[in-house]
Amino acid sequence: MDYHKDRFEDYSLMVYKKEKLVALLPANINENIVYSHQGLSYGGIVFTKDVKFKDSLEVFETILRYLKKSGHHKLYLNPIPQFYNSKLSEEFLYFLFILQAKLRRRDTLSVIRYSDGVSLSKSRKEGVSRGQKQNLEIKEVASFEEFWNAILIPNLISKHNTKPVHSLQEITTLKSYFPENIRQFNVYKNNKIVAGATVFESVRGAHTQYISGNENNNSLGSLDFLHAHLINTVFNDKVFFDFGNSNKNNGQEVNYGLLFWKEGFGARTVSQDFYVIDVEKYELLNTILQ
Repeated sequence: MDYHKDRFEDYSLMVYKKEKLVALLPANINENIVYSHQGLSYGGIVFTKDVKFKDSLEVFETILRYLKKSGHHKLYLNPIPQFYNSKLSEEFLYFLFILQAKLRRRDTLSVIRYSDGVSLSKSRKEGVSRGQKQNLEIKEVASFEEFWNAILIPNLISKHNTKPVHSLQEITTLKSYFPENIRQFNVYKNNKIVAGATVFESVRGAHTQYISGNENNNSLGSLDFLHAHLINTVFNDKVFFDFGNSNKNNGQEVNYGLLFWKEGFGARTVSQDFYVIDVEKYELLNTILQ
């Protein structure tokens, strides 16, 4: 998180049991409200793999009690989607129920689970076929500069009047920290870039952080061609392939065209939830175990 530490006041917490680290909460603070770190797509409390129900309950209660003692009233929690976890672990959903936490937002993630099989729709197959006929070439490259400056930034400005969450310098810095986990794939026609995707790779899966093509994407089939390759060849040994969300307006709306495109590769909808917890209710957790 250091690459954007100037944007956030860090308030990350580490929880120990008998001097052994058992959990951590990446977090920041803003106007006395504690947030599951706003600079991360996924946050929440992260546990060591051997933590069981009672331990996780004690961790949750300890964090909330600490926040209450420190004068904070709200905790905005952004849990990690279950399919990212290395082990089944959804105790926090039960704790949120006991705490009467408020669900403040729900996004729709489009995810392929490889064990379900990968099947492309007719329209996606046609796009792949167009890419083949156009003699498109896919290259994994070390630099993000070509994609950022020629494709991604111009597209985001023209379509949404916005910029990438990561500047070129920031994504380059992140790549230097995690050279094996942040990967850039570009598509070329006659040695000219026409599309690309930035992929964040984890142990269990791959997540497309940025996807963009030039104005000829539909006629070239460049993004269909690229993602069929990523899904079926590059990351086919993973548990899942995560396209990310297709939401607008804080989860209230769905970009259906984008969602439909993702579903064409076999992706299906998984929810990502965002909660706000009244810290003062932490004592409710003490009523669970009988």
